[in-house]
Amino acid sequence: MRFDIQITSDIAACRALRLAVFVDEQGVPLDEEIDDMDNISTHLLATDENGNAVGTARLYEVGNIGKIGRVCVLKQARGTGLGAALIEESLTELRKRSDLRQAKLGAQMHAIPFYQKFGFEIVGEQYIDGGIPHFDMVLPLR
Repeated sequence: MRFDIQITSDIAACRALRLAVFVDEQGVPLDEEIDDMDNISTHLLATDENGNAVGTARLYEVGNIGKIGRVCVLKQARGTGLGAALIEESLTELRKRSDLRQAKLGAQMHAIPFYQKFGFEIVGEQYIDGGIPHFDMVLPLR
């Protein structure tokens, strides 16, 4: 399967993916999924060879930290390498921003080994986000 990942202004398409994965599949409350960060974030949208939206991620800055969040892939595109491609593209985009020194994300417990493959390391204690256990993970960008 081939995918195209681009920066997009189509926040509605990104939100639709997030609702399908986080709210419908994982049971995250809608009021916790939708927040004010969408308006200040850079959104990545992955489409398949037919132009269908199948994955997304969003990026924003907090000081010299680039935050990667809301990474999701629809069921039919899982296991294809799309999740890894979204992370690689997110890191590429963050590395273009010379003021950023570190990437940070909140990883669901089951996804920790996935993020460790990119060099992310756990920091801090476990916390609950959207009713799901998470750990923060960081990766130097420079």
